Amino acid sequence: MRRSKINYYLDIAETVLQRGTCLRRNYGAIIVKNDEIISTGYVGAPRGRKNCCDLGYCVREKLNIPRGERYEMCRSVHAEANAIISAPRSEMIGATMYLVGRDAKTGELVSNANSCSMCKRMIINSGIRTVIVRDTKEEYRVINVENEWIEQDESLDGIFGY
Repeated sequence: MRRSKINYYLDIAETVLQRGTCLRRNYGAIIVKNDEIISTGYVGAPRGRKNCCDLGYCVREKLNIPRGERYEMCRSVHAEANAIISAPRSEMIGATMYLVGRDAKTGELVSNANSCSMCKRMIINSGIRTVIVRDTKEEYRVINVENEWIEQDESLDGIFGY
């Protein structure tokens, strides 16, 4: 049986995450429009800076910062941000982002993965219409950016993490 197109693109995003350099969680993101991959991104330090895997430690882990909080302490640029940085906005308007996360220590898929608040803002401004997040090898969630991240603005609720 032929693989569904959504899982095909999620498989590609999962391959991209293998380039990640985070010691906690690695994500892979791809942006697709009209059945064409526009851009890819993975978690890693800004160009020229040492990655956490090269340093041998994670600052957020050292400080016991919980998942979804205090991303200004992270050395890395997130997969979503790296994919957006590498794509022209005109190509992202109406596009879909596919996102997959794995725990760096266990290799397990990140349960209930979601974009952080900073990445959500970048996705909104980029014009991406839909984000699809892998939950299991076959299951995924489809996020309508307009309905779930713009109209339901969690930043007004004072909720931290995800």
